[in-house]
Amino acid sequence: MLHALIEWLSSIATGLIETFGHWGIFWGMLIESACIPLPSEVIMLYGGFKAEEGLLSFWPVVWAGVFGNLVGSVLTYWIGANGGRQFLQKYGKYVLINEKHIHTADRWFAKYGDWAAFFGRNLPVIRTFISLPAGIARMNFWKFTIFTFIGCIPWNWALTWAGFKLGTNWHAVEPYIKPFSYGILGLLIVAVLWFLFKSLRSRLAH
Repeated sequence: MLHALIEWLSSIATGLIETFGHWGIFWGMLIESACIPLPSEVIMLYGGFKAEEGLLSFWPVVWAGVFGNLVGSVLTYWIGANGGRQFLQKYGKYVLINEKHIHTADRWFAKYGDWAAFFGRNLPVIRTFISLPAGIARMNFWKFTIFTFIGCIPWNWALTWAGFKLGTNWHAVEPYIKPFSYGILGLLIVAVLWFLFKSLRSRLAH
């Protein structure tokens, strides 16, 4: 089921590039940064492959990915800052999130948000969702934008370069990235379950 979903999303990603070229990369990476898990690995690897074929250009592929990420991240940040906080304050209790948790997130992003925005852009799975909690915590917007922009460059360049060098074998990179992605996803699931367990136990204790 999961494999079929990933294959379907991958076909959408490559279809965007086939249809719209550099703009397809921009829109694909914008979508990926807006909490919709369109695989950026496929988008940028395939973009690099198309650059190797001469149908696209290497650096425009890289910058299309970077600016697509940036625009999608800013939009997601804005949603988190302008609606996500109120949503959690009203409905967070149904998933055991209270005002104390929100304030803890505020303090964490105030202290570590710069690096979270930077390194989060270079981690599979996390990169797709990092902008939403940054917005909810109302991390300084300009710091968020700058560190997000800088953080997007290594990921997009590396994948484009790999796709360019591998050419028709661009798929060869995916088997090495997927286990890492699944590992991070698994850790996130465990972290969420542990948070829910601790919150429920604390609530029952009171």
